[in-house]
Amino acid sequence: MNKFQYSMQGILNIKNKLEAQEKIEFQNAVNQLNHELAKMDALVKRQYDYEMELRFLMKQKLDLLRIRQCEEAIEIVKGYMKKQKKEIERAERQVDIARERLTEVMVERKTHEILKDRAFEQYRREYEKWESSVVDENISYKHAKEGDENQ
Repeated sequence: MNKFQYSMQGILNIKNKLEAQEKIEFQNAVNQLNHELAKMDALVKRQYDYEMELRFLMKQKLDLLRIRQCEEAIEIVKGYMKKQKKEIERAERQVDIARERLTEVMVERKTHEILKDRAFEQYRREYEKWESSVVDENISYKHAKEGDENQ
């Protein structure tokens, strides 16, 4: 009997490649999200630093120009933070989209693997039947040959 060959192995191979590509896309989306979060963290730290400087300036001899610059810098950083929140939301949506595509591709691959397993089980049952019939033929042949020798 022939060796087992899954008839849709090419499709399964394509599904494996698609899954690998989607994993890469998902990882890229997660990396982008992490990058955007790091930017936000830097902006939060910058805002904190300006606020601390402003507090320090308020306790010192009043330098109105420097105080005003600090206040403006804080407002600018707040504007950057609003923009960055939008970028983070966009990156989160990209991660969700990539996760959904990856999940879909994984389900398709697993479906084909299940089909392959079922085909292999069918092959195995047919092989066992074939093997059993070969053994039966050999036994029948031996008994027939022994019967011919005894006569």
